[in-house]
Amino acid sequence: MDAHLLSDNITKLNQRVRLSATKSQRRESDILLLAVSKTRPAGDIRAAHACGLTNFGESYLQEALQKIEELQDLDLVWHFIGPIQSNKTRTIAENFDWVHSVDRGKIARRLSAQRPPALAPLQVCIQVNISGEDSKSGVSMEALPPLAEEVLALPGLQLRGLMAIPAKTGGEQSQQQAFAQLRQLFEELRQDFPDMDTLSMGMSGDLEAAIAEGSTLIRVGTAIFG
Repeated sequence: MDAHLLSDNITKLNQRVRLSATKSQRRESDILLLAVSKTRPAGDIRAAHACGLTNFGESYLQEALQKIEELQDLDLVWHFIGPIQSNKTRTIAENFDWVHSVDRGKIARRLSAQRPPALAPLQVCIQVNISGEDSKSGVSMEALPPLAEEVLALPGLQLRGLMAIPAKTGGEQSQQQAFAQLRQLFEELRQDFPDMDTLSMGMSGDLEAAIAEGSTLIRVGTAIFG
């Protein structure tokens, strides 16, 4: 990707985040930009890092491992954001800093057991199926508190917060409602888990609505890489 175009995209994205934060009376520094770099070559990640981005999200394990290897000279934070199969947990636990898509106890237990002791605990967001879609990954709202309890008790993990991807159907209003619903869940859960600090919601097309509802982590691919 052309480096000037990438730099221009990141500048515009930062402006969007700044404007949205100001409008919602929030600090821009409280909102982390996660560059969704799946399918992008290592060179694009290197160029994005040169523009100030340090957090990158990957969904495809083999592709991600090649990039992690190739870019180990850079100080990057790697987030696994895709669905997790049991046979992939060891590799994820050994190579990533964050996992956003924990949605069941079995996966959490495996990630914890397989996290190398020399590494810091894996930073974990629990994925919530906020729209109740059968096709979507994520724990139901009813099953969320016991799963959070389980994650909190696992030594190889640190519970950071919640992640959700609302249904694209239903228009802007229903997305805003889904974001508000997740924020409410997050606030309720924080009464029992006060160390949670991450609400991961919002992407290129709906980040303004997500920031208005309290998102602390935006996952952006298209607005950066096109």
